[in-house]
Amino acid sequence: MPGAVEAPSWKQAEDIRDIYDFRDVLGTGAFSEVILAEDKRTQKLVAIKCIAKKALEGKEGSMENEIAVLHKIKHPNIVALDDIYESGGHLYLIMQLVSGGELFDRIVEKGFYTERDASRLIFQVLDAVKYLHDLGIVHRDLKPENLLYYSLDEDSKIMISDFGLSKMEDPGSVLSTACGTPGYVAPEVLAQKPYSKAVDCWSIGVIAYILLCGYPPFYDENDAKLFEQILKADYEFDSPYWDDISDSAKDFIRHLMEKDPEKRFTCEQALQHPWIAGDTALDKNIHQSVSEQIKKNFAKSKWKQAFNATAVVRHMRKLQLGTSQEGQGQTASHGELLAPATGGSAAGCCCRDCCVEPGPELSPTLPPQL
Repeated sequence: MPGAVEAPSWKQAEDIRDIYDFRDVLGTGAFSEVILAEDKRTQKLVAIKCIAKKALEGKEGSMENEIAVLHKIKHPNIVALDDIYESGGHLYLIMQLVSGGELFDRIVEKGFYTERDASRLIFQVLDAVKYLHDLGIVHRDLKPENLLYYSLDEDSKIMISDFGLSKMEDPGSVLSTACGTPGYVAPEVLAQKPYSKAVDCWSIGVIAYILLCGYPPFYDENDAKLFEQILKADYEFDSPYWDDISDSAKDFIRHLMEKDPEKRFTCEQALQHPWIAGDTALDKNIHQSVSEQIKKNFAKSKWKQAFNATAVVRHMRKLQLGTSQEGQGQTASHGELLAPATGGSAAGCCCRDCCVEPGPELSPTLPPQL
């Protein structure tokens, strides 16, 4: 397993605007801003994360970790860091621009949505996270808000973003910093025990649960009670919302949302489960129930907080690009630290929450009326 990551080579630029045509501000944060820009040589649209080095004083380690992690990753389902420039008092991270919108938005907008659709989504996430784990990288903040569609195409692939909390595992070392988003964090993190890449597998289980019913497995307005549920892995497959979901899907979720990380499925094991690798995922349309619950439990106002959602659409239409490139803007929401961690670099994604400082997190939601 890889240990320390080699520092990426930063290119020097007298003026970044000699290379990129800045179009619009996509978002601003505590010490960075994200710009929609066009490469003057290739006409390719990108998202540029502009970071004032002066504002990074005391946070250099966090930013270096984010850059090192991003620079190492090359996977079709993970937002890519294309280049790094240093110019004057700024660092510029040239990020892949994805334009297909939020996972929740796409599901709600669909007229037809099945277990098989959810299975295909989870397969892509598992494949990408297995790739990270093989590199010795633990994401630590997997959640639906960090899953974006590459384009507006009907068959667009899903992309994982937000590496602000990611961590390289050194050989023989253990992770112990309590971080992540409350509703998705594994029991061993809340128990303040040393943990490993198994925390990501737990989070994927939570995501799979939500994709099949539209509401979270753990919910309480009181954080202490919410954490108590998670610590006990106390969740149910409530009727009537789970009545039409296959036993195979429930079995898959149980193996990922296993309290004991030693018994929990790895990504490799999950990829071999019949709900992913076989044909046990049902084709029954569950769109109405799932979309209604998503709208109730994940109100847009709770996760769309600091991003200029119209900017990408406006510019792409102005350029008269096809629907495979035209897209709705992404959103802003960053994993809340449960305890002091790295110092708070915001996410390292394309044109989403990479620009914002950690802000209000999704409130623990109440269950549907049973």
